[in-house]
Order: sequence, then C-alpha cells, then structure tokens
Amino acid sequence: MNTVLKPPQNASADNAESPRYAAPALEKGLDILDVLVDTAEGYTLNELSVKLGRTVSEIFRMVVTLERRGYVQGDHNDRYTLTLKLFEMAHRQQPIRSLTAMALPLLRDLANVTRQSCHLSIYHSGRVAVIAQVDSPERWSFGLKVGAVMGLTDTSSGHVLMAFRDPAERERMLAAHTRVEGENDVEPSALLALLDEIRATGHEIVPSRQMRGVTNVAFPVIGSNGDAIAAVNVPYLERIDQKLNPVFDDVCRMVGDMASQLSALMGFSGYNLEGE
Repeated sequence: MNTVLKPPQNASADNAESPRYAAPALEKGLDILDVLVDTAEGYTLNELSVKLGRTVSEIFRMVVTLERRGYVQGDHNDRYTLTLKLFEMAHRQQPIRSLTAMALPLLRDLANVTRQSCHLSIYHSGRVAVIAQVDSPERWSFGLKVGAVMGLTDTSSGHVLMAFRDPAERERMLAAHTRVEGENDVEPSALLALLDEIRATGHEIVPSRQMRGVTNVAFPVIGSNGDAIAAVNVPYLERIDQKLNPVFDDVCRMVGDMASQLSALMGFSGYNLEGE
C-alpha cells in the first residue's frame, strides 16, 4: 500500500502552492550550499552574507548547523567550504557504486601500462564530477581529486559526455549548465560543431584548456542504452628524460581499449573507437 503525503484537510489546492508550505530554514541552508559550491577558497560569514543578500545573524546558526552535520567546514581563517559529504551521499547510489567498482581495477591497470594518471567522470547537475581516480605509478604525477568538479563546456570529459548523448538530452544538459570557477567561455555554435566532431571520431584528444603542457585523452564509457554514462580521461604528460615510457599514440589506444572494456561491462555491445 502506497503512502501519499497530503496537505491538511482544511487547506485548499491554492494554498498548497503558496508560501504557507515553504520551508524558509531549509531554503536558507540550500542557498548556502549553492553559494559554496562555486568557490574553492571558501567564504567568511561576512562574504556569505553579501553573496546571499542576508545578514550575518540570519545565516550564522545555519552555517554552524551545516558544519556540525559535516556539510561544510571552517578553517583557521574562518573561511567556510563544502566538504565531500554531498558527493559521498550521491556516490552511495547503487548505479554510481557499480560503475566505480567496475572501473577502478581497469583504471589501475590503465595507470600501470600508460605510466599516466587517469580518472573517471560523470555528468552531475550541470557540471562534471570526478568519481574515481588513480595516480601514475611514476615518482611524480598530475591528476584530479575524487570529488573534483569541472566545467561542462570547456573540458574534454564534459565534451565527451555531451557528444555521446542524443540531441534532446544534450540540450537539457546545456540548459542546466552551471559554470565552475575559472571556466572558459565557449561560443555555443562552435561547441555544438565540436561535439558533432567528437561523436564522429569517437574521442577527444586535445591540449588542456586549463593546464599548459597537459594533453587530454578522453573517451566515452557507453551504457546499455547507447549513451555516454561516464568519461575516461588521461591528462597526458610527456616525459623528456631518458626513461622510456609508452609513446603517445600507444597511450591513446590504451585509453580507448579501457573505455571499450568498461562499456562492455556496463552492458554496451557496439563500441566503435572510430565513431559511428
């Protein structure tokens, strides 16, 4: 028997959509989280109050509560940032757990054979989120942290995730796009042309738009419905000393092979590295 949540019997249908049923405290807490998600450095209470258009006294107790519950953290300068708690809650969803569990052994193998760091990303609320990452086994490495949030429109992972979706879904993703700090501007028509090109080639291999000297090698992980459910990316660094590592073309092939294997594990049977 299903339980249906109903308004009080003396409430009219119009009242159900009125401010009478608003939750101001919850709205305030969600507003704080929305503001903090856009900053890596965090905000002081005074800065938060300006961003939210509220007084410090209005938000103080809510910030303290969010900190006590583990959603935000304050540093020695009294600057507040988000913790990874929301990401960890999302990460506990069964589809993401399954994807991560299947991906991690393949990511470890990929890092070992390429001698490069690698990560797996998904589309999340208008952005791109890293859900798994493995460092290069070399003495030094460059990689993104699990839980890191990236731009949708100026990253190879974001491009791959959008390129391998149907046009209607791609449009919804772009409509929900939320910029991250430092995200580059991208002209819409140029972006759509680029996504079509990526879909035709099956991947994106380009210099990073964020870090000089890094070349992104990104391939889609395709689910059983034929759409991209994740992106595998190697931020490739060329070694210039006498140590021999796999050459760039071999690294690209290895990333494609790994994406193909993971796609097969996720139920897709028609992966084609040369596009459709």
